[in-house]
Amino acid sequence: MTAAPIRLAVFDCDGTLVDGQADICAAMEAAFAQTGLGQPDRAAIRRVVGLSLPIAIRKLVPDADAALCHAASEAYKTAFRAMRTTGRLSEPLFPGIAPLLGTLHAAGWSLGVATGKSDRGLRSVLATHGLSDLFVTLQTADSHPSKPHPAMLEAALAEAFALPGDSVMIGDTTYDIAMARSAGVRAIGVSWGYHEAAELFDAGAEAVVRSAEELGELLG
Repeated sequence: MTAAPIRLAVFDCDGTLVDGQADICAAMEAAFAQTGLGQPDRAAIRRVVGLSLPIAIRKLVPDADAALCHAASEAYKTAFRAMRTTGRLSEPLFPGIAPLLGTLHAAGWSLGVATGKSDRGLRSVLATHGLSDLFVTLQTADSHPSKPHPAMLEAALAEAFALPGDSVMIGDTTYDIAMARSAGVRAIGVSWGYHEAAELFDAGAEAVVRSAEELGELLG
C-alpha cells in the first residue's frame, strides 16, 4: 500500500496569521528616532513587512550606510523586546485564523510557518495564541536569507517530508508569492494583509482569498 502524500500548508506570520502592523510600525519609528533617521512613513513600513529586518531597513533608507542600518536594526530589536516584556504587544490573530488552523490540522494537513520574524518572536506569538502544537516546521529569518529567496520554504518541505507538488504557501505579500514560485510550491494570497490583491496575482498567486473561511474551502 502506498502511503498518502504529506500535504503541507506553510503560512506567513505578520499580515497573514496575525495583524502585527501597529507593533512593527511603533518599533520601527522608535528605532529611527534613536538612530537619528527621519521618521518613516507607515505605509512604507507596511510595504516591507515580511522581509528580513536588515533588508527592510535598507529599503526604507537606501542611502544610509551599513553601520547606520545595523544600528537601526539593533534599535528595532531592542524596542520590540521592550514592548513584549512590558505587555504592550498586541499581535491579534486575524478573524477565523484559529479555527482554520484547527480544521486543517484535524483534516491531516501538516502546518508550517515561514516568516521574516525572529525565531523568538515567532515562538512567542504562537505561544500567546495557543497555536504552538499545531505546527511541524517553523522557519525564520534567524536561519535563512530574506524572502523571496526560497530557502525558508525548501527547509520547511525537507523538515515536514513534503513534496513541492503537495504543498502550498499562504501569504499576504509579493515576497511570499515569489518565494513559493521559486520553490515550485502553489501560492495563495490573502487580501487582509499588506500588499494589494492585484500585486499578489501579478506575482503569481493562483488565488487571493478574502477570508479564512474562503481559504479553508479552497484547501478542502
